[in-house]
Amino acid sequence: MYLTDRSAPPAADTGPGRRRGRRARVAPVVLVLGTVSLITDVSSEMVTAVLPLYLVTTLGFSPVAFGALDGVYNGVSALVQLMGGHLADRVRDHKLLAGIGYGLSALCKPLLMLAGSVAALGTVLALERTGKGLRTAPRDAMISLSTPVAHQGRAFGVHRAMDTTGALLGPLAAFLILRAAADGYDAVFGVSACVATLGVLVLVLFVPGRRRRPEPPGDGTAPSVPRPPVRLREALALLKLPRLRAIACCAALLGLTTVSDAFVYLLLQRRAGIGEEWFPLLPLGTAAVFLLLAVPLGALADRIGRHVVFLAGHLGLLTAYALLLWAPSTPLLVPLVLGLHGVFYAATDGVLPAALAGIVPEHLRASGLAIVGTGQALARFGCSLGFGAAWTMWGDGPALTAAAIGLLCCATVAALVLRPARPTR
Repeated sequence: MYLTDRSAPPAADTGPGRRRGRRARVAPVVLVLGTVSLITDVSSEMVTAVLPLYLVTTLGFSPVAFGALDGVYNGVSALVQLMGGHLADRVRDHKLLAGIGYGLSALCKPLLMLAGSVAALGTVLALERTGKGLRTAPRDAMISLSTPVAHQGRAFGVHRAMDTTGALLGPLAAFLILRAAADGYDAVFGVSACVATLGVLVLVLFVPGRRRRPEPPGDGTAPSVPRPPVRLREALALLKLPRLRAIACCAALLGLTTVSDAFVYLLLQRRAGIGEEWFPLLPLGTAAVFLLLAVPLGALADRIGRHVVFLAGHLGLLTAYALLLWAPSTPLLVPLVLGLHGVFYAATDGVLPAALAGIVPEHLRASGLAIVGTGQALARFGCSLGFGAAWTMWGDGPALTAAAIGLLCCATVAALVLRPARPTR
């Protein structure tokens, strides 16, 4: 049971008209969806870059309260992701569900200016993450269904690189707005809403909609019987597939020890003594490395095995934890930690959905992606809550030490489960 699976299911996209060479072109829908994600990530990362500092320093939230909100921010989308994937497969319209998700997230951005309590912020963030949960699986399903199985890693790498370009520009835009605007945080939230609306328009205008069913043949032969709507029981039955179950369990196990980005940046700020005005720029380092390595590591995963690259990315994150714990506070600490953080995302974010292309049938593709993504996101939700509580009770050092030990143990278990099986004689 391992992440690399180049065998296609009966309904996989492996038609003869698709190029299979090393220089196979990326499908146009991948590039358009990448553009939508680029614009949307500019909007989202503008908020994400300033939110930790806004909550902790401006509104005075404690680490445990911030951990709860950060958990909501990352965990609600996990619960909704399964519903979004199932509904997309059921109505057979991935664009519709993705559009609803992008639109809901855009509507929530201006509401952040009105929320000043934990309850209000939690509600707004939950709605915003509901939009993300609805759109993620249908969007990734459109990428997967438009790409041959052998080139899934490269296609997801291209999409993630474009997505990360937005993640690179978002914090920079937030930084410039905070320096230029008198009421900086409200200005960031307002501009973010406008940019998110632009992303929705690009999706509606340029992403192709649901493919029409072929017309019945005119030669007297009986038309093909349409497939009945996908039932939830059928989608959940995907967990009976041993390979999918192994991937889902390992992704969730590793997610339990993946400290959220916001905590990594807060720890790095304290460890390196970075001024508050420079805090929004920290995600730029992660995004820059992610952007540079997403396509090469995706293509590498297609060649040497997706499980190898996936686990190597978690080892990079473990090294970043070690540097935050024990490395001396030198000028090199910031680029080293952010670089390893970017390597982690480049080696895992697109590789995980790419691994499912040869396992999940076409008519259940969004559901399969949602099942694995939901388990991983729920695990990270638990990590955010646990890490915030541990920081409050014991301090940041012991909390990160526990996360590092847990990640090492979980990576070892995942390496044993995901390694290629020896051929039987």
